Amino acid sequence: MASKKSMNEYIDKTVRRYSALFALPSHRTLLIELLASCLLAGILTTATLQLAQPYGLVLGLALGTTMFLLTVACDLIVYLSSLKTDPVLSFRRCSALSVYSLLAWLALIIAGVLANFFVQGIWLEFLALGCCTALAFRLLVFLAASFAGLTKVAIFTALQPIMWTISVAYTVSATSVLILDRAFMAFFFLSAIVIVVAVSIYVYSIDRVGVAILGTRSFSVLKAFLASWTEDLNAPFERLFERFSQQSEIQLSVLSFRSSKGAVKAIMIVPAFHPGPFKNVGSSGLPYLIQNAVESRLRNCVVMVPHGLSGHNLDLATQAENQLVLQRTLKLTEVSNFGAEATSFLHIKRNGASVGCQVFNGCAFLTLTLAPETMEDLPPELNALIIKAANGNGFSTAIAVDAHNSINGQFKIDEAIKPLQEATLASIEKASRLKSAQFQVGVARVTPKEFSLNEGMGPGGIGILVVRARDQTTAYVTIDGNNMVMGLREEILAALAEIGIESGEVFTTDTHTVNAVVMNARGYHPVGEAMDHEILIDYIKQAARNALEDLEPAEAAWGTDTVSNVKVIGEQQIAAMSTLLDKAMKRARNLAISVFPLASAVLAVLLLLL
Repeated sequence: MASKKSMNEYIDKTVRRYSALFALPSHRTLLIELLASCLLAGILTTATLQLAQPYGLVLGLALGTTMFLLTVACDLIVYLSSLKTDPVLSFRRCSALSVYSLLAWLALIIAGVLANFFVQGIWLEFLALGCCTALAFRLLVFLAASFAGLTKVAIFTALQPIMWTISVAYTVSATSVLILDRAFMAFFFLSAIVIVVAVSIYVYSIDRVGVAILGTRSFSVLKAFLASWTEDLNAPFERLFERFSQQSEIQLSVLSFRSSKGAVKAIMIVPAFHPGPFKNVGSSGLPYLIQNAVESRLRNCVVMVPHGLSGHNLDLATQAENQLVLQRTLKLTEVSNFGAEATSFLHIKRNGASVGCQVFNGCAFLTLTLAPETMEDLPPELNALIIKAANGNGFSTAIAVDAHNSINGQFKIDEAIKPLQEATLASIEKASRLKSAQFQVGVARVTPKEFSLNEGMGPGGIGILVVRARDQTTAYVTIDGNNMVMGLREEILAALAEIGIESGEVFTTDTHTVNAVVMNARGYHPVGEAMDHEILIDYIKQAARNALEDLEPAEAAWGTDTVSNVKVIGEQQIAAMSTLLDKAMKRARNLAISVFPLASAVLAVLLLLL
């Protein structure tokens, strides 16, 4: 279990990186900021020429307007030439890069204007330094975000600063106030070389971290993440994952319910893969893909895909692996060993662990939770113990669900395993003494319109299975989300009790489509953190009422399968990725306070000499 603890620590460190993300202003706002910055740059530039007014002001505004139009034109060129190969470089992001580049240049222009009071003519060198600073910033951004080759990156980087330089140089020369001599031109080109070399050393040194840990450049990982975050492109990340993937086995379990008329009305599918790592990468959205595929095939059937016992070491690597598991799951749902008996639902608690158990046609269906304390991924080793105990107590098999329904702080798995084992074994042993009887099933699904990925609700919405056996009514609620805030599970169960449902459990699918969507410390919202609890519970209660009205005699069948040779990301790769992020960021910070100050010192020497 020590390795599992380490895995949670690696994942925690990785998701904290989400909070470093930021959102850009609207494109209209960016263009306004760009125009204002260009006009200010133009006015400051012409002000140093000491021209007669209002000619100087008019010339400054004309220069600023020209710079603005040239900048927009350059941004359009970059955007249009990247439409098919580099969708991350949208027009809005190109405009944002121009704004921030120009602000860096503007800061040096202002410094030059102030310095010009003491040394006449030196403002032009500061203007050149500002242009080189903008060049460095653009080069760093394009190397970090663009999938283009070095030639294209060089053109994207230099195009805008060259246009700025040409417009300023033309204005200065046209006024005949200053002459751009050879000394200035030498200073400008040498400064540009120093800046490019400094950025190249910086990027190369950071890339070496990734090569040493994963065999791939650090900036390749960054590009893949940015592509996923900004444009929902999963291919770059999945290409990396496929290189590092390892083969594993995925356990699949289904519990199917059909009416007395023979129509399948509900299926509980419990796969032992992990829905990760985030957004649409790997198996992050596979629970909904399974739900949607089975519901499309079986009309009027409600499919629920709660979290099985698995961790991030079983994240599927690519969409191709998703399809492999999906096809086997579809085949597994074609079970036929139906039986018409079930036990009542029992509930066992041991030292904070809470396990529910209900037997359907010889299959022990178990729900595991630590609520209201924090719970995260439970290890597959526990599943093997559960099946062995079920077989030993006369059951054909067991299907265990990691309810994944409470989070509030760190998950201490080493302390949780023993009470979970004790409660599970006790529930199986007690269930073996319960009598079975005919039962009824009702189902319903609801998709709250108020909640989306941003609030932590996946596209699967909420599914409810209600079972009435031996005068007891039990509800299994499955919410397409990644865990729940502490206490919400208890609120939901209490609300269901108000309408006559005395027992049950609340699950989440652990979907990671909600991850890396919002910019908070976790990188996602657990169910209930960004939702109005009253609205959410009203939806659940209404769905439960619909399920109660849908109750009718039913039969249950179960099936299990193993999908072999599935490519998963693996524990070592996730640990390496997290380590890479840590070390690359440390290297970036350390280099920033050594490489760039050294480059600045070289530029200062050039300024004095030339």
